[in-house]
Amino acid sequence: MKENKTRRIAQYGLLVALALILSYLEAQLPVFFAVPGMKLGLTNIVVLAALYGMGAGSAIVINLVRIFLVSVLFGNGMSLAYSLAGGLLSGAVMLLLKRTQKFSLLGVSVAGGVAHNVGQILTAMVLLQTKALGWYLLVLWISGLVSGALIGVIGGELCRRLEQIKRKEECR
Repeated sequence: MKENKTRRIAQYGLLVALALILSYLEAQLPVFFAVPGMKLGLTNIVVLAALYGMGAGSAIVINLVRIFLVSVLFGNGMSLAYSLAGGLLSGAVMLLLKRTQKFSLLGVSVAGGVAHNVGQILTAMVLLQTKALGWYLLVLWISGLVSGALIGVIGGELCRRLEQIKRKEECR
């Protein structure tokens, strides 16, 4: 029993560390997107791996820890507000869609990417007290579709490889 708990804590630590590394790498990428504020969302790879490999509860914990640590290390209070809004909405949508078992990992990721952008725009509209940003949703929906698909492909591959490693360990 203690070995399983230790293993789980180690998995949490590794996934949070991976999310921090991916966030840092993403911050170092030059802004080559035509869409201001657009990011690939590399840390969502970790959330997908946790969701499909460890379950909903673990994915929620890892997502929240990741959001807070990334905001403290690489952001500020405003980035925390936007990240929480996007991350929580994205996480909730991904959990619900996965639970229906009607969507592939790719579909869950795409929906999560779009939901993340919606959460951030809604937060900006509230914080800036303007509805004028609503038009920007269309632009971010498109970027959310593209980045969500890319993250879904990478996340799917990571999940497959982690499952292979898990099976090999069980055979020992």
